[in-house]
Amino acid sequence: MKTLLAAMMVALVTFAAAGCSSNQEIKTTDDRTIVTDGKPKVDSDTGLVSYKDAHTGRTEQINRDKITNMSELDN
Repeated sequence: MKTLLAAMMVALVTFAAAGCSSNQEIKTTDDRTIVTDGKPKVDSDTGLVSYKDAHTGRTEQINRDKITNMSELDN
């Protein structure tokens, strides 16, 4: 019984944490659409936007000048 309760608590915490980060959609000047895992981070010094690609799981960067729109997706 304690094992079942512990497993349920772990599942609850996992789902609660996953709900905190929302995916974003980045539209680029060359008509690509990038879906990110979580909110991208903008480096104002370099002009680069860092994001984790939702499809590949890789962290990537794009120049802010190449972005036409960024918006939050409904999860």
